[in-house]
Amino acid sequence: MKITFLGTGTSQGIPIIGSKHPVCLSKNSKDKRLRSSILIEKNQKKFLIDCGPDFRYQMLRSHNEKLNAIFMTHEHQDHIGGLDDIRPINFNMNQPIPIYGLHRVIKNIKKRFFYIFSENKKSNISSFSVHELDENAKFFLVENFKIFPLSIWHGPLPILGFRIENFAYITDASSIPSRTIQQLKGVSILVLNILRKVSENNFFFMLSETLNIIQKIKPQKTYLTHISHTFGFHEEIEKLLPKYVCLAYDKLIIHE
Repeated sequence: MKITFLGTGTSQGIPIIGSKHPVCLSKNSKDKRLRSSILIEKNQKKFLIDCGPDFRYQMLRSHNEKLNAIFMTHEHQDHIGGLDDIRPINFNMNQPIPIYGLHRVIKNIKKRFFYIFSENKKSNISSFSVHELDENAKFFLVENFKIFPLSIWHGPLPILGFRIENFAYITDASSIPSRTIQQLKGVSILVLNILRKVSENNFFFMLSETLNIIQKIKPQKTYLTHISHTFGFHEEIEKLLPKYVCLAYDKLIIHE
């Protein structure tokens, strides 16, 4: 399984427009982060988790032109804002692209991109087939793969992470239920969000909380994503982390 980090930043990306923060001014390419998204490839199938505003550029720079499915964690702009740029993928594959998400998420997508789902389409626009997920379902099947939805909390909002075989992806989490912790046991690679060393809002894990969760799950390797500029410079933070934990960065490719 090949995993490409298309983006590893928070909702504003790094650098932030107009910011003079030292991390935003960094010359290190690893400190420049697009909105968080990931591409999973196996057996010539390609699955995207989240489709943010940077989707077009992410696909161009990673030289990808096909998708077999999109899994949505939740409906915030930094995770769905690029859906209108699916159109050339439709042309390349000559078919609608399946989207999987909770009922609430699909409803929100249909509202915000109403013209895509209109019955009176008058131009060539993006095309999707939508699939509503039951957060209590053990798994769902896509292209003969078992995909396990993972219930997590983003502040007061219930959202999803996803497990495919021994790989799991969680972003924007503020807490992870014990039931989901059990579902994550046995993963070899875990991707988990982090925002800053000392949290100023309870929507995201502080670093200590993140490391505590990792200890409970015990994956072989964890990659941190959804990283804020206030978290610090990539190279400096890397030195502070345990050997089994790494900061992800844009364009990083790993294999499970």
